Amino acid sequence: MAGPNILLTRIDNRLVHGQVGVTWVGSLGANLVLVANDAAAADPVQQNLMDMVVSDGVQTRYFTLQKTIDVIHKAAAHQKILLVCKTPQDVLTLVKGGVPIHAVNVGNMHFAEGKRQIHKTVSVDDADVQAFRELAELKVVCEIRRVPDESGDLVSKLL
Repeated sequence: MAGPNILLTRIDNRLVHGQVGVTWVGSLGANLVLVANDAAAADPVQQNLMDMVVSDGVQTRYFTLQKTIDVIHKAAAHQKILLVCKTPQDVLTLVKGGVPIHAVNVGNMHFAEGKRQIHKTVSVDDADVQAFRELAELKVVCEIRRVPDESGDLVSKLL
């Protein structure tokens, strides 16, 4: 059996918002948005807010990182998955857990205390840098691209 049909894995600290729920879903032709985030998986209010911005006919799932690792290989062939994570550490956990992720779209990582800006919409701290370096060692290409028609910048060249 072939692996899950993951069209795109995206890091966005906002998880699902209009840009993800409409623009990326439409561009990719995704029919399932899978949010892999422990906090969101336990927060029905946040889930309802995210559901409101997803295009009609597109399903959503909110799984913990471990549940994603446990069930992703059971995805049906017709499921065209947009996988959304909050941090590079979350993506690294999934990759180490056997989720077949080969490329990551980095959309937004807010600036906060202890972080430095490496791109207009991406700020990192030492833990983020370490996670991105580990992902690179695992042959996962990480590229910053806010919207589908924008050219991307490789994270590895900005660190």
